[in-house]
Amino acid sequence: MTITNALTVDVEDYYHVTAFSKTIKKENWCNYESRVEKNTYRLLEIYSEKKIKGTFFVLGWVAKKYPHLVREIAADGHEVACHGYSHQLIYNQTPKIFREETIAAKSILEDQAQTFICGYRAASYSITKRSEWALDILAEIGFVYDSSIFPTHHDLYGMPGTPISPYDISAQNGRTIVEFPLTTLKLANYQVPVAGGGYFRLYPYLITRTALRYINVKENNPFVFYIHPWEIDPKQPRIKAGLTSRFRHYNNLDKCEKRLIRLLDDFSFSPMRDVLAGLGLMKKDDVG
Repeated sequence: MTITNALTVDVEDYYHVTAFSKTIKKENWCNYESRVEKNTYRLLEIYSEKKIKGTFFVLGWVAKKYPHLVREIAADGHEVACHGYSHQLIYNQTPKIFREETIAAKSILEDQAQTFICGYRAASYSITKRSEWALDILAEIGFVYDSSIFPTHHDLYGMPGTPISPYDISAQNGRTIVEFPLTTLKLANYQVPVAGGGYFRLYPYLITRTALRYINVKENNPFVFYIHPWEIDPKQPRIKAGLTSRFRHYNNLDKCEKRLIRLLDDFSFSPMRDVLAGLGLMKKDDVG
């Protein structure tokens, strides 16, 4: 039996990423050349050619500036989900600001997509032990599922020891939200990230394919794949930043699109909401 995996896109521009936050301040975003439209349209074109639908976690800031982009994502039959508003690390925000920004982003996206927004993903997967309170707020304001928890160690994110397959979380306020964690593969005593993004660009494609096939065939589980529109754009402007940040951001940008196309040929994909519904973790009414 072929397992269907979750294809996801975090819709943000190259200057939004956390790796450049010390160099590029939020108030200066408008001073940079925007490339998110062009790159997102290219992803939509690729997915259309492959007849594949996915989930687009759209940053509220992008949606407000480019409302037609969200409308076209929805019109193409993809799921529109929420990536927060200002791409700030949640554990650096207060619950009050997080709630206000998330409600604003959800409202903008629902207005533009003309549908209920049931999914959320935090900037840089920043729901950690320091910010678990965010799950209470997400459940409270109506999200059905979250995909922000990375069950691994990382300097910016990670919740080691948490489940690696989709599961229900009971929030402190009594509500329940489904978590679809970012995909890892256990090697020795370490959960190795294999979900996409920088890892997809860092590892040779054969390693990624072997790891993901193992998860499908041996573990009988769906995996989450994520990509950012800027990752298929090797001609984007270069930002001055530290060596680690530059490596994470620019490594193998010129190879990413071809690898993505191979991945779409090698595996079966659907929007995240549909994968969760197939697992019985979402009801039909939740999917919309």
